[in-house]
Formats: sequence, C-alpha cells, structure tokens
Amino acid sequence: MAKVGVQMMMLKNHVQDHGALATLERIAAIGFGSVEISQIPMEPDTVEEIARARDVIGVQVAAISATVSEQPGVNEALSTSFDKIVADCRTLRTSKVRIGMMPHTAMRSAEALMAFCAQADEQARRLADEGIQLYYHNHHIEFAKRGGVYILDQIRDAAPHLRFEIDVHWVQRGGEHPQSVLRSYAGLADLVHLKDYRIADLPEEAFDALARGDMETWRTAWTNVVQFAEVGEGNLNWPDIIDTAMASGAEHLLIEQDLQYGRDPFDCLARSYDNLVSMGYGDLMG
Repeated sequence: MAKVGVQMMMLKNHVQDHGALATLERIAAIGFGSVEISQIPMEPDTVEEIARARDVIGVQVAAISATVSEQPGVNEALSTSFDKIVADCRTLRTSKVRIGMMPHTAMRSAEALMAFCAQADEQARRLADEGIQLYYHNHHIEFAKRGGVYILDQIRDAAPHLRFEIDVHWVQRGGEHPQSVLRSYAGLADLVHLKDYRIADLPEEAFDALARGDMETWRTAWTNVVQFAEVGEGNLNWPDIIDTAMASGAEHLLIEQDLQYGRDPFDCLARSYDNLVSMGYGDLMG
C-alpha cells in the first residue's frame, strides 16, 4: 500500500536552524512516517541525524535528491558525487533518487533537451547497477509541446531507464489533468507529489492600485491568484487523484507546498494531514 509522507524542501530552513532530527521529530508528531529529502545539504552530520530518526522514531526515507550534472543549489550532482549519493542511499536505506528538475539550459532547445536526456539515462543505468532507481520530477514547463509532443513524453521516450515523480499541482498548472497523466505514466510513477492548486481572492491592495492606474501592480496580483495550497484547501479532486495514483502503482505520496504565504509550514502540513484523514486516507499515514 502507498504511504503518505512529507517532501522536506518546505522545511529546509527549519533543518538549518534546528537540525534534521528535531525537524523529523516534529514531522512524526503530526503523524507522518516517511519523508523525501531535497534542498537540504547532505553533510555527514545531517545524514547521521536522518538515519538516527529512522532508527529512533521510525521515520523512513522515501527518496533523496540529486542533479545529473553540477548546477546551482545544494543537491549533489551524480556526475561528480555518484559514490557519495549511493553511500547516502545505503545509509538511509532508500533505493530512490530523484531529479528535481532539468537544468534551465536544457529547456532552451530540442538538442539541449536530448543532451540532458542522454546524461540522465546514463546515470539511471549506473544507479540501476547499484540497485537504485532514478526519478524525474515535473513542473509545468514539461507540458509545453514541441512537434506536437509534450516535453515530459519526450523525456520518457529519450531516457527509457528513468522513472517519474508526478507533481499533480504542476500538471494542473501545465494545463493537463493529473489523473490522465498518472494513468499515462502507470508503472513508472512510483513517487507522486501532493500539493493543492488554489485560486486566491484578489487583495484589497490590488484594487487600490487599479483605482490609481497602477496596472503593473494589478497585473502582478492577477497573476499571483494561482497559489500552492495545503491538500484539501484548493480545487483538486483528491480522492480521485489519490486512488488513481495508487492504481497506477505509486508507492509514496509526498506532501509539498512550495510557498506557505506567511503560514508556519508545520501548520500547513498538519492541515493537509487532517484533511486527508477526513477524506478516509488515515491508513496511508505513519
């Protein structure tokens, strides 16, 4: 049965300030029993704390994160830190590594995209030799069409050793239906990101700007009504999405909320947890 856990990117500042173990204790106190690690520097002390949390409080690691080649950010690159990444997988007892996104330069042209796919597929083959699977996480840009074909589908065709982490919010923002994409990637999408898609009210300040003719501020507010949201606080059909994800073979459903709009991220996670329990998915927690 699939498990619902937490994508820790949204807690990276708490890890920096209070440490991984204290952060994982708070995650466990909400009721979650698994996490995915991203945008958290995997220093030896941090890896040791995460492993200790697994042994002491039972929080399992669904996946860790990497890039294919060196690029800005804290996730380590498979091209230069392959042995370190494999060692971290062994220590944390996970067999899954995920790529958060392609390098920005890979979006520039069809040739650049194919070069990235070749590199990713090679690293996926190398990891497979170690008993580890490599996953690609989508955003909305992968639902641009080139030659009538989604970029995401081109990645699947050009990198056959890759597996996929489907982020349902970004699917929606890309103009597709999460359930349709999950069905299309059945058997390949062991990891799924749960984050809701909310249309917020326009703030009063936007109407003040409109009244004084400040169209730039108005347009910014108009664009920013599309928000990330706690699961169950937006427009997505969660029972259908979760049931489709599980029927398609998902093993880990990971809650992520890229922006919290001033709210405490632990409060956001608790709201998502409570909403999922009220929907009848309490047996997927812990």
